[in-house]
Amino acid sequence: MNPANSSVPHHIAIVMDGNGRWARKRFLPRLAGHRQGVESLRRCVRACAARGVRVLTVFAFSSENWSRPADEVSGLMELMAKALAREVPELSRDGVCVHFVGEKAGLSDGVRQGLAQAEAATVGNTRLTLNVCFNYGGRWDIAQAAAALAARGEPITEANLQAATALAHVPDPDLVIRTGGEMRISNFLLWQTAYSEFFFSDRLWPDFDEAALDEAIASYAARERRFGLTSEQVQGQEPREALRA
Repeated sequence: MNPANSSVPHHIAIVMDGNGRWARKRFLPRLAGHRQGVESLRRCVRACAARGVRVLTVFAFSSENWSRPADEVSGLMELMAKALAREVPELSRDGVCVHFVGEKAGLSDGVRQGLAQAEAATVGNTRLTLNVCFNYGGRWDIAQAAAALAARGEPITEANLQAATALAHVPDPDLVIRTGGEMRISNFLLWQTAYSEFFFSDRLWPDFDEAALDEAIASYAARERRFGLTSEQVQGQEPREALRA
């Protein structure tokens, strides 16, 4: 893990917003924007790995996205299937371990099988952990964690709830980036972002490049993360586990 004052976030989470608007500006169908968004994600994964980021979590499809037009939803599912087939071998070669986080019960057998195969093909990689939040919602995550504890008869404490969340396998995000000019969290990682730093970019996701990522990281590096302490306390002590995100 990175200490609290590290200039490079250990864990970056991204709300990849703006694909549809990117397409509309170019008089293209919305799905064309989503395809370009996959290219931007490929670029971002490589850039994060090159900069020493160890965990990247992206919001690919929210539980609320099912309400979008049926042709867009079906197109997104097809795009996911094709992207898995094309990207997973390269991700594996680059040392990326892929996790899919979200409710899988509502997905087709083909999509679920593709997600499982992608995870199995990259399970031993350690350079970068890529969490793809697909059919995910922060409220769902908290609810399913509480339900799991109740089913096991375990007390609902902060520590137990944390361990039962869908992202228990990685530290909480240090930096959350949202593209597209919107300034809201949209039901993303509600539990995990309690002490995250936020960076909002006006760039639409397909236009988010290495320079934009570096801008976000530079903004993060200039901040002091206090985790409830005073500035004097943070500056006068060695980094401790409690001060790590």
